[in-house]
Amino acid sequence: MALTAGSADVQTRTLPSAWTSLDNGTDMQEALEALDTYKKKDPSKVVVRFKAVGNAPIMRQNLYKITASNRFQAVIQFLRKELGWKAGDPLFTYINLAFAPAPDDTVSNLFKDHNLDG
Repeated sequence: MALTAGSADVQTRTLPSAWTSLDNGTDMQEALEALDTYKKKDPSKVVVRFKAVGNAPIMRQNLYKITASNRFQAVIQFLRKELGWKAGDPLFTYINLAFAPAPDDTVSNLFKDHNLDG
């Protein structure tokens, strides 16, 4: 049956959404708590060892504790500051001499995927 704009028996229907299925307040509260948990920063630290490769300068200290929730971009900025390099100087970073992580990866995810201690 085709309905036209002039039809008197036109019914208005709404499509259900994910939020309409959360009728009671407990489901909504659980969803908000899950979002709050996701937003919290992980206070744990990860031990990172830096090793000079090629003609890179050797650092005085090579073991550092870095907050796990930081992005890898923070590690790159830290290395630039420690080495005294400018933002335009090329800096290549690798994990286990094989993998170049993206700057938006988190340190905790990289540690979970590529740690050597177990």
